[in-house]
Amino acid sequence: MAKGVSRSKTRKAVSKRFKISASGKVKTSRAGRRHLAGSKNRKRKRRLASPKMLSDSDLGKVKENLLFG
Repeated sequence: MAKGVSRSKTRKAVSKRFKISASGKVKTSRAGRRHLAGSKNRKRKRRLASPKMLSDSDLGKVKENLLFG
């Protein structure tokens, strides 16, 4: 039986944390909203709810793990 061609797989942990936008940028959620919300004001929690674009320095690492994005 011949072996198949090896292929890269999508890292599932990365695919759950990051999404690629239509323009090719990578969207992710902000840190710091999961717990201890009582000590944060409303404005801070509202800003933490909005997604952010990943910096260019981390872009290559994420995109190589998201093969079909």
